[in-house]
Amino acid sequence: MARLYHVPLSPFCRKVRLSLAEKKIEVERVEERYWEQDPDFMRRNPAGKVPVLQLDGIIMSESAAICEYIEETRPEPSLMPSDPVKRLEVRRLVNWFDDKFHTEVTAKLLYERVNKKVMGQGFPDSRNVKDGAKAIKYHIDYMAWLLDHRRWLAGDVMTLADFAAAAHLSSLDYISDVDWNRSDVVKDWYAKIKSRPAFRSLLADQVPGFPPPKHYNDLDF
Repeated sequence: MARLYHVPLSPFCRKVRLSLAEKKIEVERVEERYWEQDPDFMRRNPAGKVPVLQLDGIIMSESAAICEYIEETRPEPSLMPSDPVKRLEVRRLVNWFDDKFHTEVTAKLLYERVNKKVMGQGFPDSRNVKDGAKAIKYHIDYMAWLLDHRRWLAGDVMTLADFAAAAHLSSLDYISDVDWNRSDVVKDWYAKIKSRPAFRSLLADQVPGFPPPKHYNDLDF
């Protein structure tokens, strides 16, 4: 069986988990306290980051590369369009969430509120939290604009772009940092993706000391 070294609320790990589950690849999940830099883990990934996936006799790291490998070796059901221009848009949006959204929102809300405590790095920086709470409004508005013109974020079918966005938003939803009332179209999009079987393991996550809100695993919101 495949093995995934991960952290439950990491959006990068969640993106990989969604890809694996959507393609029905069974995987053993191992929670990894990567910040402790355990020698065995560092041998798997000298960068000292999660996710790390063992699959097909290969140890692989970096969520974008992992998802590309999964897509290339298990093409069905597809998470990437066949058209090069549409694939470009999917990759653009995946990078949008894993770079811009992560820097402006996830790192300033989830990492400040949860990671610092778990890693023993002190208290949240209130300025970062305030900036993240402001920035997420812009990103939700951008998603709403996309979804006003498309069925899914990158086009007419669900793709890896939707999983990348949902990975970040679900992590933030776990700590009640998403205002779902800001956009009905974004809320409806999340309800659709949240109801997929691939999402079930995410909704079952529990982080000690951080209970999720009641709506977190409610498929009816």
